[in-house]
Order: sequence, then C-alpha cells, then structure tokens
Amino acid sequence: MEFAGKVVLVTGGSRGIGAATVRAILSRGGSVVIHFGSNEAAARRLAEEAGAGKCHLVSCDLGEPGATDQLWREAVSWMGRIDVLVNNAGIFLTEDQMGSDEDWRALWARTLQINLISTADLCRNAVNHWTEEGVGGAIVNVSSRAAFRGDSPDHWSYAASKGGIVSLTKTLARAYSSDGIYSYCVAPGFVPTDMAQAEFDKDPGLRERLLQEVPYGDFAPAEEIANAICFFAAGLATHATGQTLDINGASYVR
Repeated sequence: MEFAGKVVLVTGGSRGIGAATVRAILSRGGSVVIHFGSNEAAARRLAEEAGAGKCHLVSCDLGEPGATDQLWREAVSWMGRIDVLVNNAGIFLTEDQMGSDEDWRALWARTLQINLISTADLCRNAVNHWTEEGVGGAIVNVSSRAAFRGDSPDHWSYAASKGGIVSLTKTLARAYSSDGIYSYCVAPGFVPTDMAQAEFDKDPGLRERLLQEVPYGDFAPAEEIANAICFFAAGLATHATGQTLDINGASYVR
C-alpha cells in the first residue's frame, strides 16, 4: 500500500482511529490534512511526529451546519488538491428516550449533523472537486457494526447515523464508479479508543460484557481499522467500490 504523491484528508484525525490512519498513511509516503475539532494539542503532536511539510492542520466544528465547506477549501488550498477523503469523525452520545422532547431532538440533530450530514457534505465536496478536475479519487467512510445489528437502547441516533453512512456509500459507488471515484466503508465493532474509554469509565462492567460478545476474545485495535482504511484508500480493490468491510472479531457476521 503506497501513498507517495497522494494528499489525504482525514476527519477526526487527532486521536483514535483517525490518528492511527494518519500514521499509517504517513508511513506509506502520503501527505495528510488532519482535521480536528477541539483537540489541537494532539493534532499538533501528531504533525510534529510526522516532520515538517507532511501534515496540514485544519480545525472545524462538524456540528455547525455548512462548516465543512470551509474545511474542504482549507484542505484543498494546502497542496491544490485532495486525492483521498477519509470520513472518520463521529460522536457516540447517550440519549434518554424518557427525557424531554427538546433534549431528545437536540441530541438526534447533533448526532446526525456530525456523523452523517457532515460526512455527506464532504463526500459532495470531494465528488464535485474530482469531477470538475476530471480526475478520480477515493472515499473511505467509517461506519459501525451498529449499522447492521443496531446498538443499545441508549444509542438509537448513533446506529441510525451509521446505517445512513452505509447507504450513502453504496449510492456514491453506483453513481460515480464509472468516473474513477470509488467509495467504501469500514464497520468496526468496539475499538479501544478515547471515545470507548469514556463509556467504560461510566460503566465499569461494560468492557467485560462487550467482550463476552466477541468470539475473537478481544477488541480490534485502532491500527487494524487504519490498515483496512488504507487498503481501500490505496486503490487496491477498486472493484469493491460500495462495499463495507466488517472488523469486529466475529461479534457480528453478515
């Protein structure tokens, strides 16, 4: 898997799966635009680790409608193009279906905005960019096991948003593969990231309960998800456009 000469935009690139993906692309010769929301210190450490000229940092609150347009413009302005888009950023909010209508709708709106709508906006920007330039490109969207099996009673919006990403990816593949624009999903199960640790901290027994569902016996590390992203992003399986790769230790097998 080689990325020499390629410019890759990774959303949510400062930590977790995003940071692992950034490192994997850099190790294979690529240049990376690292999007981050609030964790600027982590993004800067990652860029410093890569060395001068290998990364470009862009801050953007994906919860703000339309903010992705500025993110895309800043990403493209660095080297004049983006060759690969990795939509990794996402949130996992706990909802209370017995709570107030206002809180319920606000949580759904934020989850869909960040997880699904911002992903769709960036896909649109990428497709329009490549179409106008007359070149191909690759999109890799990070979905979830929850897209297929659902999630817990406290995470309706998360599962729904991740299911939307799968359908979006299929639609892009059907519409643009003849133009050399390829779209893929990876669907991890639980991955031991900062976001997952926050859930473990709230419920000390959660980790063991989740592990009981995983025949493999352990959660897939972020680096393994990053390798799958790189496989698709490097153009090694263009005929797999529209497909989703499950990485969940056989906890859900389709």
